[in-house]
Amino acid sequence: MRALRILVILSLMTAVLIAGQSPAFITDPHQVTSQRRPDVQSFDLEKLYLTRLIGETAWSPDGKQIVFVTNVSGRNNLWLMPATGRCPVQFTVSNQRQSAPAWSPDGKSIAFISDYDGDEQWDLFLSNPLSGEVVNLTQTRDISEEGPVWSPDGKWIAYMVKPRTSSNYEIDLVNVTTKQVRHLTVDTPKEKNNGNPIWSKDGKAIVFTQQHANGKDSNIFLTDVATEKRTLLTPHAGEHNYIATDLSADAKWVLLTSNARNGYDNVGLLETRTKKIDWLTESKWQITSGRFSPDSKLATWTANIDGNQEIFTYDLGTRRATALPIPQGVNFLGGSESPFTRDSSQLLFYHNGPNAPQDVWIYDLTSGKSQQVTNSFVGGIRGEDMVEPYLVHYMSKDGKMQISAFVYVPHNLQRNGQSPAIVYVHGGPTAQTMNSFNRNIQYLVNQGYVVIAPNYRGSTGYGKEFMDANRFDMGGGDLADCLAASDWVKQTGYVDPKKLVIMGGSYGGYMTMMGVTKASNVWAAGVAIVPFVNWFTEIKNEDPLLREYDVATMGNPDDPKNKQLFEDRSPVYHLDSIRAPLLMLAGGHDPRCPASETRQTEEAIKKRSGTVEVKIYDNEGHGFSKVENQIDAYKRVADFLKRHVPAPLAQNEHHG
Repeated sequence: MRALRILVILSLMTAVLIAGQSPAFITDPHQVTSQRRPDVQSFDLEKLYLTRLIGETAWSPDGKQIVFVTNVSGRNNLWLMPATGRCPVQFTVSNQRQSAPAWSPDGKSIAFISDYDGDEQWDLFLSNPLSGEVVNLTQTRDISEEGPVWSPDGKWIAYMVKPRTSSNYEIDLVNVTTKQVRHLTVDTPKEKNNGNPIWSKDGKAIVFTQQHANGKDSNIFLTDVATEKRTLLTPHAGEHNYIATDLSADAKWVLLTSNARNGYDNVGLLETRTKKIDWLTESKWQITSGRFSPDSKLATWTANIDGNQEIFTYDLGTRRATALPIPQGVNFLGGSESPFTRDSSQLLFYHNGPNAPQDVWIYDLTSGKSQQVTNSFVGGIRGEDMVEPYLVHYMSKDGKMQISAFVYVPHNLQRNGQSPAIVYVHGGPTAQTMNSFNRNIQYLVNQGYVVIAPNYRGSTGYGKEFMDANRFDMGGGDLADCLAASDWVKQTGYVDPKKLVIMGGSYGGYMTMMGVTKASNVWAAGVAIVPFVNWFTEIKNEDPLLREYDVATMGNPDDPKNKQLFEDRSPVYHLDSIRAPLLMLAGGHDPRCPASETRQTEEAIKKRSGTVEVKIYDNEGHGFSKVENQIDAYKRVADFLKRHVPAPLAQNEHHG
């Protein structure tokens, strides 16, 4: 076969080097400038939050339809539309959120998952795209089934499974007709997780990735489905991540992402027989592998260059990588089974940017043209009224690291040192603020708040060493990086140093609480969304899987030598220091940062006669998926900030 000959040749050729040049950034705060827009409109918050969210997608087998997740109805349900993008139709109707649609090979069923009020206990469902009938395939209230993947013959679905009380994921197979369940992996050590099962094209084997809870080490395995014999494909010394994303048609090559080459995520082809890797990229940015095209001619990957992301196709014959000629911003591959149609003629992807919410696009590989097939904006909201951020770099306070951040400056703002600013802290901590659409930030900027969103140490996107830099130091050096962001933004000349706000969700909520306790003289207000405040109770009460992660990255709370560190890095022990008014929002079903973390903080602050406002959404989990709750939550944020740190009217004033 031609594909076989191409792949054999690959191992004899040198790796491709991605250029990966950093986009333009600034280091001088005075280079940040407010743009003049005399006709900029003030956003209506409710209308802005009715801008649609677009989630996962999947091609129909014939390439004529797309199933996708959207919240057009106010809930994340499944919708169907022709590949032309016209007249989408709601396919499932549920008060619960749905995710991970996967179309069966014969086109007669769509698998998806759904949980209960955000509790992350997902069940696996089957739906009929013709009749609309929906069946719960698993019905396991205390077991979560995630990531469904159809076998090539359509008889089985592979998926990840985790009981509520378990600390790790195993991989199971379910027969869609008999509901017979087979366990592909069993008795995995509690600190390891199995994920992302990938079927071979003949259905005889499955490739999967097994990752350590600390996120620093993982392996790829090839398993014979009939015998369950498992082969380790990535034996290695030390800690390196190897993550499989596809298997070639002849099952001889695994497309993977790994940081083993140079400490940064790069793309390679792993030969299953020799276990050798042919590296396709050698970059010092985050390069993530995608899928092979069905005709075996192309591979795909994405390149995250300092928060902007491109999609590449790679010709396996010529060994040439080509960036898709698509709009700049944050672009990534769509499709559950594959971004490609089965004839390899079209590719499904997502595009979003600071002034464009996420939408589904189709790229035609023959014509080289792209077509937008969903439209997330609603009437009255204009992209030109949104602010495009500056990419800035600054040195950390300890002088060890260069920190990247995005800075948003309202239109028509005077450089008079009177405006409030928000340090907007992302969650994770292994995550990254990218140059993407953010309703929260755009609304606040539209109301006159300068925003700086730092990618502090521990963030992804900047290599292994940077991501590991806050290990066993959570709330230490990473908090200092956020304080350095506040120092930097004050130097722009726009900001009143007495009007600084710290705001974030999840780990960003924790960082907010650390900020208002450990640097209480800096902040005029704090907004903590789904936070945790106490390492001891957080580890005790959170989901067991997350418990293993926290123990692996911060330490065991039962170890006496960690007691002093845990107390120092738990905001609940320092609430006496808080001077700023505080708003806290939480989800009643949150398995990650339980609402009890917020409740204990509220009680303690009120005993001290401090100012704290709290709202717990009883029908939400870690974050808010129901549109009415999103609107209510961010109305509360806006009203809280207007009362405590008001912004001068900025939109109709000349910039300085």
